[in-house]
Amino acid sequence: MMRWAKKGISTIDHLTTHQYPSVFTLKSLPLARILRVNLPTTIAGLSTEHILEVTRSIGWGAAEILQTYYRGETPVGAQAGLNVQEGKDGPVTSADLAANHYILDRLTTAFGQDTFGYLSEETYKALKSQAPFPEDWLWIIDPLDGTRDFIDRTGEYALHIALTYQGRPMLTVVVCPELGKLYYATKGGGAFVETPDGTTTPLKVSRRDRPEDLVVVMSRTHRDDRFNQLLKQLPCQHQIAVGSVGGKIAAVVEQRADVYISLSGKSAPKDWDMAAPELILTEAGGQFTYADETPLQYNRGDVNQWGCLIASNGQHHTDLCTTARTLLAAIDAQ
Repeated sequence: MMRWAKKGISTIDHLTTHQYPSVFTLKSLPLARILRVNLPTTIAGLSTEHILEVTRSIGWGAAEILQTYYRGETPVGAQAGLNVQEGKDGPVTSADLAANHYILDRLTTAFGQDTFGYLSEETYKALKSQAPFPEDWLWIIDPLDGTRDFIDRTGEYALHIALTYQGRPMLTVVVCPELGKLYYATKGGGAFVETPDGTTTPLKVSRRDRPEDLVVVMSRTHRDDRFNQLLKQLPCQHQIAVGSVGGKIAAVVEQRADVYISLSGKSAPKDWDMAAPELILTEAGGQFTYADETPLQYNRGDVNQWGCLIASNGQHHTDLCTTARTLLAAIDAQ
């Protein structure tokens, strides 16, 4: 269980409200001391430092809400019990909805709705059309990545918050609550991991460069026969299973793994699965592309990320993409 600092960052004290009085913001050092890099001065006319501080605080607050449900308790003012509902795209719980409400409420309170759009997994279904959001700046939110792992108590769930500009991530946060870690990155500013006591550490992917030494991180459950055939024929046969995309990318940036492959079948991962983890990885020195090596694009209307997506430590990214395309062509020709 995380321990939260009750003395919050002064610029965001107004974000904690009566609805979740147990949620507190973390006291943090000035970003200039933490990052030691030159960040863009502003994002959409607002201080990048301020946006990142607010987003990190919201990430920690949402993580506490998820952990409260995970412990079998109920946050103050929220719906009691998980109330699991099975849907077409997987289960939804009261924890998803409570964290989603908290994140959206805090973001819109802090940044308004004039410049920024908001795309959330839990609110997307209510949209009347699949047209792209008109705003250049779009928040993409997954309040609970790895809901099945959350329900099954594996501990391998996460939450994602990404700010994108014209379809590309610019500032992102991924929290793995049971690890007690918040990962964050800004475009051109590097990637970092923060713990509840405020300790912040730069992230770099591994330098493992022999294909046979690369470790592949994969899902325990989201694997069909086509994907299993691909895994068996890859040159890298060291494989570990981790739940949630956020957790998988955390494994790569912490050098426990080197490669992650997503292969859509009857369904596909969504924008909110990939946008936040992508920037964490690339700012830590890795690469994340489609198998044809084109960059991922978000806010296209269709939130599905179809096809083969490959994330790696960058050492053999082109070779991995080429190999995956060749193997899939042979598998599909059978």
